[in-house]
Amino acid sequence: MGTEVGFVGRLARFCGALAGLLLAAAALAAPVRAEEGVALTPPVVTRHETAIRGQRIAYTATAGETLLRNGRGEPTAALYSFAYIKDGGAADRPVMFVFNGGPGSSSVWLHMGVVGPRRVQLDREVNPSNVPPFGLVDNPDSLLDVADLVFIDPVGTGFSRILGVGKPEDFYGVDEDAESVAQFIELWLTQNRRWNSPKYLMGESYGSARAALLPRALMGGPTYAGVMRGITVNGIILLGSSLNGPGTAGQSPALGAALNLPAMAATAWHHQRIDRAGRTIEAFDAEVSRFATTDYVAALDKAAAGTLDDAERGRIAARLSAYTGLSAGAWLPGLILSPKVFSQQLLASDGLTVGLYDGRYTLPQAGDGGEPVADDPAMGRYVPGFIAAFHQMLDQDLKVRLDRPYGAIVWRNLLFGWNWKRTGAPEGQSFAGDLATAMRRNGDLRVLVASGYFDMVTTPAAARDALEKARVPTDRLTIRNYESGHMLYLGDTAAAFSDDVRTLIRDGRR
Repeated sequence: MGTEVGFVGRLARFCGALAGLLLAAAALAAPVRAEEGVALTPPVVTRHETAIRGQRIAYTATAGETLLRNGRGEPTAALYSFAYIKDGGAADRPVMFVFNGGPGSSSVWLHMGVVGPRRVQLDREVNPSNVPPFGLVDNPDSLLDVADLVFIDPVGTGFSRILGVGKPEDFYGVDEDAESVAQFIELWLTQNRRWNSPKYLMGESYGSARAALLPRALMGGPTYAGVMRGITVNGIILLGSSLNGPGTAGQSPALGAALNLPAMAATAWHHQRIDRAGRTIEAFDAEVSRFATTDYVAALDKAAAGTLDDAERGRIAARLSAYTGLSAGAWLPGLILSPKVFSQQLLASDGLTVGLYDGRYTLPQAGDGGEPVADDPAMGRYVPGFIAAFHQMLDQDLKVRLDRPYGAIVWRNLLFGWNWKRTGAPEGQSFAGDLATAMRRNGDLRVLVASGYFDMVTTPAAARDALEKARVPTDRLTIRNYESGHMLYLGDTAAAFSDDVRTLIRDGRR
């Protein structure tokens, strides 16, 4: 889960206004000095059993810290992870490394939503109650039947922390973050004797960017990591993909508006604010996407050049009205509405706002505090259940009892700034470009890109556009859209998504 890169950019600018807090924040977060010694939290090992796809699986869970060091061998951080290993599994059983995004998010969302052996149970998956009690149940869609699972909380999230001689700037950046996760994976493979296992990466939201970057850090080289790790991966799974960011070429305002349109239209389809005319969501999305990337973007380019006449402007506004349920007048004269404005207008007659992270969710417009997470109708509804269920599992199942809080998402890390500058990558290259490079180097690498139709933060259309522009090889690329939102496994879609991942893993072993 986590946040789309554009939102992170806005948040970072906001944090810039708080620059006066930097010194105080740095003092509060001062790492332990090397000479003070480094004491890692002892690992906690527990044993469990579950049922997945009709088979009983006994497994061992290990929760603990892995010490990271710099090139001089000095301790810099302790990265916390949760590993689930099938008992009696072969030494070459697939292993999947899983993380979310942000930047600043722990892995709790994929851990408790679809991948881990236990999951949150909400009273409803769409528009659930957000007060306790919440449920914690065995997860019949967990991927533990086909791969061992390692959930990674990047430095500064979850229980992971800076220590020794480490500094925030060593970890809070595109390359720095990828390097620290690559170092963890290398250490985990060695400590668990799993170098010969097929390896998979799964990342959600900004985690999709991290997953696209990691093959480079895992392979290594003189101009990037400065070491040769020689680690290749068999498959990458991206959810809620965020493949453009500050410093990348991104999209023009016209193309950006065009790529937002299908998700907005899908949300109107869900709430039946348009005439479906018998069209399924798949057919409707395909139709809107064709219009968005042809007639609509061409009209916006003309408008920007001052050559769009009133008749064509009116025709485009009428099409936009038919696809979004808003009046043609709402689209005039500029023909562009942001997802935020759309979310406020679609159900305004009912006094409701729809979620940006998932357009199926609603909250009353009255009393909106303007907080981009707590006041988002989707995030504000499902976050409490995920976090409560995770802490219940942490205490009752995994027996992890630490005296420091678990950072589900830690935006205050952005007070230190997130370094978007890249080393060795062409200026303006998207993260999809890194993925294309990884697939060139590794002819067996297969990629699954999964999106939710109702996600207006990291839209399916934007993901597809980034992949096409980067010329990611289509013969090893699978794109799947689900009738869901940013957390595309909510709303009776978890089984379909997890089966698509199973297919990726099984096809890779043929």
